[in-house]
Amino acid sequence: MDRAGPLRWTGRDGWHFTLAFMGEVEDRVLPELTVRLERAARRTEPFPLRLHGGGQFGGQVLWAGAAGGIDALHLLAERAEAAAHRAGVPMDRHRRYRPHLTVARSRTPMDLGPYAEALSGPDGFEGTSWDVTELALVQSSLPVSGVPGEQPRYETVARYPLGRAAAGAAPAADAARTGNRDPGEEHAAPGR
Repeated sequence: MDRAGPLRWTGRDGWHFTLAFMGEVEDRVLPELTVRLERAARRTEPFPLRLHGGGQFGGQVLWAGAAGGIDALHLLAERAEAAAHRAGVPMDRHRRYRPHLTVARSRTPMDLGPYAEALSGPDGFEGTSWDVTELALVQSSLPVSGVPGEQPRYETVARYPLGRAAAGAAPAADAARTGNRDPGEEHAAPGR
């Protein structure tokens, strides 16, 4: 498995577990969304997580799975989605949450079976555990230049510490925000 052909590997700066995909978020909703995401984070204690196994979505996305505090991760995902919905963000509720970290993509379908098997087989991938200590509101911008190998860009808009100890802490929001996020989209993701 020396060559990945048309696979584009996700750079480390793009690694994240999406908890709630929010699509385009209107600026008028951001203050209420911030309050509600901060509350969701405060109600969730830090938890351990590690990369474990993996798989594929169709023949175009290769991903690593998660293990450890999966129940806490699912709860945080539910809280992030509920926060967005209550803040007025139209949420698509038809998908079951499946924690994953995208490690590679292909523009055209290909046989990802050998890669997925290497991640999830009997001697599958097992990462080192870390503590999830924050929830982040992230803006994603898909590549638009058409340059081969270009990756999506992710900008952290705000960070919310997990747990009751964070009750008095203010979220660290990026001071610079672009007014036009098109084609950017927001999502909540756990952080360290």
